[in-house]
Amino acid sequence: MRKVSKLSEVARLAGVAPITASRAIRGEGYVSAETRERILAAAAQLQYTPDPLARRMRGDRSRLIGVFVNNYGPVVLHEIIRFLSTHARAQGYDLLLFNADRFDSPDRMATCDLLGKLCAGLLLVMPSADDRYLDAIERQQLASVVLCFDARPLAVPVVAAENRLGARTAVDHLLALGHRRIAYIAGNPGTGQSAERERGYLDALAAAGIAPDPALVVNGAFVQPGGYAATEQLLALPVPPTAIFAANDEMAFGAIDAVNSRGLSVPGDISVIGYDDIPTSSCVFPKLTTMHQPFDAIAAYAVREVVGMIAGRSAEPARIAFPAKLVVRGSTGPAPHADVTPTTPRRRARAPRAPAAGT
Repeated sequence: MRKVSKLSEVARLAGVAPITASRAIRGEGYVSAETRERILAAAAQLQYTPDPLARRMRGDRSRLIGVFVNNYGPVVLHEIIRFLSTHARAQGYDLLLFNADRFDSPDRMATCDLLGKLCAGLLLVMPSADDRYLDAIERQQLASVVLCFDARPLAVPVVAAENRLGARTAVDHLLALGHRRIAYIAGNPGTGQSAERERGYLDALAAAGIAPDPALVVNGAFVQPGGYAATEQLLALPVPPTAIFAANDEMAFGAIDAVNSRGLSVPGDISVIGYDDIPTSSCVFPKLTTMHQPFDAIAAYAVREVVGMIAGRSAEPARIAFPAKLVVRGSTGPAPHADVTPTTPRRRARAPRAPAAGT
């Protein structure tokens, strides 16, 4: 195993004081070109790598933004992180990703604290409402922004999509196609997003004068197998739904598979609409009608906000929500025996304007 070189060894080999070697390697302060070249050559020869944590403890500015997630499984999370990385690099920062799931030991919490000290700022993506580290972030007043969270008010900025209004738009689309028996496949309650989408679902039914049927709301845990199992349960009802609104695209894919396994067709027998518009939603058959979340805009806002906080700008604990957009594809169509066509005008809910940059 290679021995880790120290800055003092680099300075000795280059024939300079440690403080001069430090300035040359950090690129700060005056060091002559000849001396800098000699120091960097010595560092390369010794394979010296600066200790970022030690630099932070000395008060140096970190160029890392920590991204904390609870579960790296969902495809939607990959999309968010992809955009976060793009916008962080544009601001001169790199991301350090940490799966912060299961805070059930002091060692686990200590690891998170260490990473928090190493990074200049933190982005918490879809944290759970019972996440103990979320409480620590609020107490310590770190430069932090939370993404895609609707469970409760927080003492840090939150940026998300308009889940309730987006869900209402999705169900309005189904109502305009003549569907009256519409099911909802819910996800896990941790982030609060599923609950907000369920509220939007109920808002649309109430506006259409339709009494909700508890049997039509089934949990699918935000995963494709869960969507499949939930749809099997819905199809076994004495009066099955003619349309299904799934709280994310992965569950919608499972719903389509379950419908097909029964020898039924989508959308001929049952329409299916998802939420998120992940890349594979346009590659399945039929192509999925879904609500497009503006992950690029959400990521850009979050990075801009946390970089501003790193620079010393104060941030109010506000929640900024971007509107979701209906993307109509092939998985939704007229309800069986309904006297409507896919071009029937639908009532539109007024969407809020996207927030201006820096607001």
